[in-house]
Amino acid sequence: MTAPALKEPQKISIRRIRRSQLPADTIQLSRFLIGKVVVHELPAGRVSGRIVETEAYPPGDPAGHHFRGPTPRIKSMYLAPGHVYVFFNYGAHFMLNVVSEPPETAAAILIRALEPLEGIEIMQRHRKSAELLDLTRGPGRLAQALQIDRRHDGVDLCENETLWLGEINRPVSPIGKSVRIGITRAAGKLLRFFERGNPYVSGPKRLLHPSSKPRKTRGRSAPSSKKSTR
Repeated sequence: MTAPALKEPQKISIRRIRRSQLPADTIQLSRFLIGKVVVHELPAGRVSGRIVETEAYPPGDPAGHHFRGPTPRIKSMYLAPGHVYVFFNYGAHFMLNVVSEPPETAAAILIRALEPLEGIEIMQRHRKSAELLDLTRGPGRLAQALQIDRRHDGVDLCENETLWLGEINRPVSPIGKSVRIGITRAAGKLLRFFERGNPYVSGPKRLLHPSSKPRKTRGRSAPSSKKSTR
């Protein structure tokens, strides 16, 4: 798939999302977030992107950072739904997550891909790339494009003035689901959600089809859990 030519408007009308709108369940919220918008008000201007791909990490998920209980590193996962949990993956990329369960119950949703909406030239400078598909397709790329890092861990997307969650008047295409990407624990669960047909969705093309299943390893042990994106 190729990215459509984008003619960037001066400013899109984006309505802020209230916490009361958020489903009180990680999997439901993962689907709800498809089509919603992440907005970051920067000194250079506003950047925003429409969410087209998420991964759910519900309570008790062996693939989640919260599986072994609370630690200082994941304290933001125990906040109210709509807060940000940011972690640094492989010592190279920040990852934006949305907390998804009531306070004291740890769970989160990884934002895997955005469709760029506003501030495209700003995002291109952040990414050092003019290629539209390279801007926000993938969790590390989108965090770099929107300048999201550890300073934003614990930010309330429903109340914050500069980093927030919104919605626009645009229908969402059918939502597909597949296994999650880059994990070795609970690898068979269909907890990745994406907007079908959107060129900004990340990951292998084979996972875009309804029959997608994780590949089985034959004659060797499963890969190390160090490969987990969580």
